[in-house]
Formats: sequence, C-alpha cells, structure tokens
Amino acid sequence: MRHAPHKLIPDSFTSLPSRTGVPATVQVVAAPGDDLDAIGYGVPQNGDVPAGLGIDRAALEGAGFTGRPGQSLIVPSGAAPFAVAVGIGDDDARGTAALRDAAATFARAAAHFGRIGLDIGTAFAVPASDAGRAITEGVLLARYSYDVLKTKPTTVPVELLQIIEADGDRIADTQSGATAGITLAAAENLARDLANTPPGHLTAVEYAETTMESAADFGLQVEVFDKAALIELRAGGILGVNAGSVDEPRMIVIRYRPENPTGHLALVGKGIMYDSGGISLKPSDPMHLAMKMDMAGSAAVFGAMTALRDLGCTTAVSAWLMCTDNMPSGSATKLGDVLVARNGTTVEVKNTDAEGRLVMMDALVLAAEEKPDAIVDIATLTGAAMRALGHLCAVVLGNNQPLVDRVLASAANTDEQACQFPLEHRYRSWLDSDIADIGNLGGANAGATTAALFLSEFVDGVPWAHIDIAGTMQSDTEDFWRRKGATGYGTRLLADLAMNFAR
Repeated sequence: MRHAPHKLIPDSFTSLPSRTGVPATVQVVAAPGDDLDAIGYGVPQNGDVPAGLGIDRAALEGAGFTGRPGQSLIVPSGAAPFAVAVGIGDDDARGTAALRDAAATFARAAAHFGRIGLDIGTAFAVPASDAGRAITEGVLLARYSYDVLKTKPTTVPVELLQIIEADGDRIADTQSGATAGITLAAAENLARDLANTPPGHLTAVEYAETTMESAADFGLQVEVFDKAALIELRAGGILGVNAGSVDEPRMIVIRYRPENPTGHLALVGKGIMYDSGGISLKPSDPMHLAMKMDMAGSAAVFGAMTALRDLGCTTAVSAWLMCTDNMPSGSATKLGDVLVARNGTTVEVKNTDAEGRLVMMDALVLAAEEKPDAIVDIATLTGAAMRALGHLCAVVLGNNQPLVDRVLASAANTDEQACQFPLEHRYRSWLDSDIADIGNLGGANAGATTAALFLSEFVDGVPWAHIDIAGTMQSDTEDFWRRKGATGYGTRLLADLAMNFAR
C-alpha cells in the first residue's frame, strides 16, 4: 500500500499567489525616506560617483569595486541606512534588461535588510513605466527563496521597496510600472514555488485542487478533468503516460475572459509532476533529481494566467495543463505499445521517456478544436534543447513566422531569452512507424526539431509556436534575478505575449 508522505506544509497551495519576496509596499518617491535599512546607488564604470555613497571612486576601487555589472559593495557606516554601491557598467549596455539586473544585484547585496530603496539616477535611458517594472521585478525575483520546507527560513522578507526618482514628471508612470512588476514577479515566483515543490507534496490531483480553489481570486474559470473524463475525451496520450502511476492524472482547463476580447490565445503546458522516464528509466543523476520540475511548463502557464486580470489584458486566453507523473510499474506503458490520440492518430511508443509530447498531443487537439487565433505550448521537452543552448536560452519553433516573431519579441521584452530553431519538415520521416501513424521518437539527432514536428501533427493548421524550456527550467547558479533552482521561465514571457497579442 502506498502511504501519503508526511508533509511539513499544508496539503496544497491554499494561499496563492506566492508572495515570496513581495513587499507590502512599493513606492516611487523623489527622495528616500528616513526609515530605510539600506539604499542602493548605481555606480558607472566611468564618470561621477553618486554623492549618497559618501565615498569617492578611489576608495571604491581600493576595495576592488570598479562599477561593472554584477558588482556590489556595502559601505560600512555606524547606523542605517547603509549605502550600497551597485555596478551599472558603461553607457552601451544600459537597457531595460541591464536595469533589471542592477536591481537584482542590489537586492542580493541587501539580502539582510527588509526596508530598502534604490536610486539608479539618470544612467538608464528607459521609459518610466518600463523602469518601474524592471526594478521591481529585479528586486522581487532576486529576493525569492523556496524555504517552506526548512525548519528555519533563511529569507528576510522585503517590507518596503522605494524607487527613488528625482524627475517628478516620471513618478506616476514609474509607479504604474512598479505595480505591474509586483504582479509579474508574484506570478513568476508562484511558478517557481510550484516547480520547486517535491513531487510527494504536489501530485496532479493536488495541483488541480489548487487551481480550483484559487481561480476566483484571479478572475479565472477552471474546469478539471479526472481519469474517467479523460477516457470520455479519448485522451490516449495522457492516459498512456499515467498507466504506471498510482496517482490519477488531471487535465486542468483554465480560462480568462475579459469583456470584448481583442483575440483568443490558447496555451498548453506540460505538467509531468515527476518524470522517472517510465520503463525507459532515467539514470540516477542530478537531472533525475530535477524531474520534479518537469511540470515547469504548466507552472509558467498557470503563473501567467494569474497575472492577466490585474494587468488589464484584453486577450481571451484558454489554457490546458496536462498533469500526471511518469512512473515504471507492472501496468506502465511499454516500448512498442500504441496509443491513440483524441483525433484518432495512432502513436507507437518507442521510448517512454519521450512522454511530454504524448500528454500534450491531446491538449493541442482540444485547443485546435476551439479555433483560437493561435496556440502556444511550453514544455520541458528535450535534452537536445538544453545541450544546444544551455540554461539561459529556450528553443522556439513554429508553423507561423509572425507568431514566432511575437514570442521572440516577448522573450526580449522580459529578458527570458529564446532562439528560433527551424521546423525542418524533411526530418518528419524520422518519426515514421512501421505499425502506427507516427512514432514518439525521431532518433539521436535534431531532437528539439523532431519533437516539435511531432507536436505540429496535432494543431490542425492553427498558427502555433512551441517553446522548449528543458534548459531554462532551472538554474544551477545564482545569476542576477535567476535564483538557484526553478526559474519560473516563461511566466512573464507568456503574460507579455497575451498583453501584446493581436489576431
């Protein structure tokens, strides 16, 4: 008999959204308040040093601080607020992404302080609203920590963030951007929480319950499909992957419906709660340990959906989260078995560790049946994508170049980097099967492309883009606003895509 794991936290995410690192107040002010613990000052590699630091460039350089991006230095003083020098580099690199990085650098340096302010000066030629959003995101994403299972939490919460803006004409727009930044950072930290949670603490069933319980808080409609309902839907892919599990699968359908929508965007997220590889068992290495994050695509979709109402999104968005674990057992799908997708396509299972595309094929068919203006899916799909681009850049493929261009633009807007790969149809024959319509594996090479070609079989000609986040789902190091562990990659990208989507 399987016993439920002992849980040190509540059974579900009953207090969504995650507010890890999110302050009670973000203020844009002309001058810092008297009750701050620390104030950060942007210091360029060349030029004047802000007077608020209280020391000159010679003293900074004597301490090894040159002003390059990523550097910080707390200036010792007898009392708060402490001054923090934050490197902002040279003029050529000072865009929105660099501003977000600078804010993250400050947040890390001031990690022990709860009431903080940042004076970046006039070094960044960034629109006021973009500046407010980037600074807020940088601070809140960098301050994130998943410590709910630690007996002694190590994170000092941010009680107050002040953004110091001397130009009075920019204050209102900067504040508006900061408000959006809070929403987006909370959404991405929620996605991080979900992906960081151990698989014994968040099953597909619990995930579905979480979305149901929280839907009204975000103006969302949620419908959950259990195993019996999936059988009625003829969703052979997710049922086949779930065959080896003791936990039921769930398909979670989430809808955001604004008044007078300007378009309809469909999102599909891979939600493999834990991926052992099934009968094609993974080796027991660090990547196997990270497979609790194989649902990171669904987490990004859910996180993005929670932000849409507060951002004032005018696009109608429908989302399908395909959730199950992939386990070996006597009842598990075997190599050589044939599954039948909702649209009747027969699929030979050549490798049970190529399961993500199997659960997603049914969702893509269901999404296409609704005739949306576009479909975008996001998934931790292939090791090939990670080997090609590492942990900082996702792979994007699609059947519609304008849609792919929109996805890449949103990646650039949010600094969630992505690169387009070709959907080379001459590789389609690699997916041929001797006994079924298609196989679920294309061979040892071009894995990211052949996986996307498989998915393309199920979109019925609807404009579609695929985001492979196998590499970007986690970070092994601390990198500006990316914390070690689950990154939440794709959350802000998808929210930006929905906000800027047009038919």
